[in-house]
Amino acid sequence: MFIGFAELQQMALRSADVTMPCTCHGAALWAWQPLPYTLELDQFDELGSLVEDPYAIPSVAEYHPNGTRYDSDDAPIAPRYFPCNLSQVVRCVKCGRHYLRYNEAGGYFSELRMRALRPQLLVDAAL
Repeated sequence: MFIGFAELQQMALRSADVTMPCTCHGAALWAWQPLPYTLELDQFDELGSLVEDPYAIPSVAEYHPNGTRYDSDDAPIAPRYFPCNLSQVVRCVKCGRHYLRYNEAGGYFSELRMRALRPQLLVDAAL
């Protein structure tokens, strides 16, 4: 199921309201990170995808108007740009926090990466 920007914003706001301690929050996934060994895949429910058209070739352009980088904690979360445009939205079953998750597939490896869904970083930027 595709998740549009308005719904993504609501999920981010709900996530920001969670105050209970949890292992997912302790992992400090502010920037894109490999899935930490301290977290299990079954700790997260997949809610939907930011992939609008699964048959279209996704853009590999990144969105960094203020000079941030892929691994910056304060990099914008722009759903139409890489890697958000390849991401699923997942929710921690223990605390309800939301994250983005995608599979980074290099030449010889495949690695799940995650990032916290933070409302102050969401940007509805056109391609």
